Amino acid sequence: MALIEFFKKKGQSGFGYGSTAEEVTRDLNLKGFTYLITGCNSGLGLETLKVLCMKGANVFACARTTDKAIQACSKISTRAIPIVCDLSEPDSIKKAIAQIKSMGLLLDGIIANAAIMALPKLQKKYGYELQFFNNHVGHFILITGLISELKSNGRIVMLSSLSHKKSYKEGIQFDNLSGDKEYSPWLAYGQSKLCNILFANHLASQILSKNQTSNSLHPGMIPTNLNRHLHPIRIAAFRCAKPLILKTIPQGASTQCYVATNPELSSVTGSYFVDCNIAKPSKYAQNPSLALKLWEHTKEIIRYLNKV
Repeated sequence: MALIEFFKKKGQSGFGYGSTAEEVTRDLNLKGFTYLITGCNSGLGLETLKVLCMKGANVFACARTTDKAIQACSKISTRAIPIVCDLSEPDSIKKAIAQIKSMGLLLDGIIANAAIMALPKLQKKYGYELQFFNNHVGHFILITGLISELKSNGRIVMLSSLSHKKSYKEGIQFDNLSGDKEYSPWLAYGQSKLCNILFANHLASQILSKNQTSNSLHPGMIPTNLNRHLHPIRIAAFRCAKPLILKTIPQGASTQCYVATNPELSSVTGSYFVDCNIAKPSKYAQNPSLALKLWEHTKEIIRYLNKV
C-alpha cells in the first residue's frame, strides 16, 4: 500500500486511488460480453484480461507477437482469444481486424491499453516518430476499423496519461510529427497521450452512434514494463517512490475496468477519468478544433500508408 492512499479519499463513484480492478467489477457478471484489449501480455493489460475473463467475458487479447499473445491467454482462460496486433505495423493491424471480424462476436468494449513510453532516442516508423505512430496512429487504424463491430451500446476506452499535460508547447507539433526538428522523449510521449484523449473525444462527439461511448483515462503511476526505456536514474527514483505514491498493477488497472464495464457509465461519453472518477484534462485536450485537426491529419497519414 502506497502512503498516499491514506490521504486520497474515494470519489463520487465510490472508488478511488486505492481501488483495484477486481474491486470495481466485484458485483458484475460479464458472461456474454466481449472485449478487446491491446497490450494484453503484461502489466495493466494482463491484469485487465485476467479480471474480465474472471467475470465471464470473452476477450480478444492483442499483443505484438504470436508468442506474447498465446502466453498471455494461456495464463488466464479459454475465453481469452490471442490476436497478433503490432500497432506499429498497419498490415498487422489490418490482419487483426479481419481475424476479429471473422469470429462473429460483436464488441462490448475496446480498451486501447498498449503504449510505448519515453524512448530515449528518436525512432521512426514510416517517417513518423514512433510513440506518435504506435500510441495514436496504430490505435486509430484498429479502432476505426472495428467500429462496425461495436455493439449499439459499446464502449471505447483510451488509456492516456497525466503526461498529456506535458506535451510540446503547441500541444501537437503537426509540422514535426517525424521528430526531426526536435525530439524530447517525454514531450513526445505526452504528445501521443494528448492524441489519445483528442481521438476519444472526437469519436464521442462526431463518430459514434447515440448509445455508444468513448472516454479516456489516466491509470496512475505504476511500476510496469512501460518503464523499460527510462534512464537508470529515473528507474531508481521510481523504486524510491514506490512505497510513497506508486499504485500496484491491480490498482492501476482499476480505472480502465471501471470505465469499460460499470453500468452507471452507460451514457457518459467524452470524459477523462482519474482514479475511477471524472477529472479535468488539459486545455488542449478539451479543444474540439484540435481534435478535428488531428482526425483529419491522421486520415491523411493513413491514405499515405495505403500507398506505401
